[in-house]
Amino acid sequence: MHRIKRLPQLMHSLKARLIISAMLLVLVLLPIVGVTLNDAFKLQVKSASVKELKAYVYSILAVTEVDNQQLLMPEVLLENQFNVIQSGLYALITVPVKPSAPLATDTTDNFAAKLVENNAIESKAVESQPTTLVQQTNPSNNSTRKVAWRSNSLLGIDLSAAITTAVHTAAIFPQPEKGQGQFSEIMLNGEPHLVYGFSASFETEQFNKLGQPQLTRFPFTVYIIKDQSDYQLQVEAFNQQLWRWLLILMAALLSIQLLWLWWTLKPLTRLQRELAAIENGHAKQLDEHYPTELNAVAKQLNTLLNTEQNQRKRYRNALADLAHSLKTPLAVIQSQKDLSPQSFEQVNQINRIIGHQLKRAQSAAGSAWHLGVAVVEVSDKLVRNLPKIYCQPRITITEDVDRKAVFKGDASDLTEILGNLLDNACKAANAQVLLQVKTEQAQLMITIEDDGMGIDEALHTQIFERGTRADTYQQGHGIGLAIVRDLVDSYQGQLTVSRSTALGGAKFQLIFAV
Repeated sequence: MHRIKRLPQLMHSLKARLIISAMLLVLVLLPIVGVTLNDAFKLQVKSASVKELKAYVYSILAVTEVDNQQLLMPEVLLENQFNVIQSGLYALITVPVKPSAPLATDTTDNFAAKLVENNAIESKAVESQPTTLVQQTNPSNNSTRKVAWRSNSLLGIDLSAAITTAVHTAAIFPQPEKGQGQFSEIMLNGEPHLVYGFSASFETEQFNKLGQPQLTRFPFTVYIIKDQSDYQLQVEAFNQQLWRWLLILMAALLSIQLLWLWWTLKPLTRLQRELAAIENGHAKQLDEHYPTELNAVAKQLNTLLNTEQNQRKRYRNALADLAHSLKTPLAVIQSQKDLSPQSFEQVNQINRIIGHQLKRAQSAAGSAWHLGVAVVEVSDKLVRNLPKIYCQPRITITEDVDRKAVFKGDASDLTEILGNLLDNACKAANAQVLLQVKTEQAQLMITIEDDGMGIDEALHTQIFERGTRADTYQQGHGIGLAIVRDLVDSYQGQLTVSRSTALGGAKFQLIFAV
C-alpha cells in the first residue's frame, strides 16, 4: 500500500518519467521486434522448404515414365535419400482408380491393412507391385486413388495412420488440381513431416482398332514427404540466437539510456543541489555555468537573490538609522527632572513599542526560503553566555541539540527567539534549564524547560501580549515573549506553553517547517 501511494509522487519527477519511458520503450519495442523477426524467419524457412520439396517433385517427374497406362520408375533414384530406408525424405505416387474397379469400394481399414502388406514388398518396377487402393475423399475432387509407387526410403514405415488421418480429414494429404501443387503437414511415426503434393498427367496419342487417333491420359499425383527435424532445428537455433542477442541488446540499450539520462539530467541535479545549499544558508548564489536552457534561469535567480539581499540590507540600515535617531530625543525627555511619573512611564512605553516594532520589521521571515543557519551555532553562544549573567543563584543550562538541525531563517531572528526564551527560563528557574533541538518528519522542534514554579494555565495566552509579565519574572519589560510570538508567526511556526514533566516548571515548544 505504501508503494502504491508513492507511485503518483514518483511520477511527478522528470527523472522518473524519463527513466520509465526509456525502459518501456526498450522492454516493449525489442520483444515486438523479436517476435516479428521470429515469424519472418519461420515463413522464410518454410518457403525454402516448399521450394526444396518442389525441386524434389521435379526430379521425380524427370524420371517418371508411362507405358501402356503403366507407371515405370527406376529402381534407384539420383537423390540418395530416396534410396535409404527411413532417411527422412520420402516419395509417393498415387493414381486415380475408375469407379468400376473391383477395389473401388474398399474401406479405409481395408486399405490400411493392404498398405501394410504392400510395405513389406520391395519392387523394382511398378508392374510387379500389388495395387493398393484408398478411397480418399477430397473437397474439390471426390475420387478413389491407389498407391502406384513409393520410394525405397518408405520401407518399414507404416503409412496407414497418416493416410487414414488424411482420409478422415480430407486435407492433411493434399490432392491438388492438375498442374497445381499443395503444401501440408502430417504426423508420421509420431513425428511431424512436411508434405508437398503435385498433380500431373501424361497424355499420349494412340490409334484405335479403326485406325483413328485417340488421346489417352494418365493422371497421377506425386507426394514428397520430408521430416521437419531440420526445419525445427533451424527455427530453434535462430530463436536461441535471436533472444540471446536481444537480451544483450536490451541490457546494453538500458545501460546506455540510463547513462545518457544521468548525463542529460546532471545539470538539473546540480541546480537542485545548489538551491538546497542556498536554502540551508551554505551559499548565496548559483553557479552560472549551466547549459543554455538553464543558464538564463540561473542568472534570473541570482539577480533575484541579489536584489532581495540588497533591499533587505537597505531596509535594515534605514530602520537602524530610525532607531538611532529616536534614541536621542527619548533619552533627553527621560533625563528631565521635572518629568512626572506618568510621563516617564509613557516615554518607557514608547521606547518599548519602538523596539518591538523595529524587531518585527527587521525579521527576515519573508525571505526565509534561501536562508538557513545551524541551530547549534546560535544555541552554543547563548548557553555559554547566559550562565555568566545568572550566576546568583547559579543556573545550569543543559543542551541536547541535534548538530545537523537547521533553522530556515535569519541567524539574528533565531538569536532573538532563543535568547528571549532562554533568558525568561533562566529568570524563572531555580537551578536547571533544558534546551532540546531535534528534527522529526520534516519539522524542527525546539523545546525549552525550566525547574521553576511554572506558568499558570490561565496566563498561557496573556504572557504573549505586550506589557504582560508572569509573576515569576521579576525583571524585563514584558515584550520579549511578544517579540518571540511575532517572529514565530512570521515564519509560520507554532509556539505552545505547557508544564514540564521532566523539570516541573514551564515548557516552551517551537515547531518550524524544514
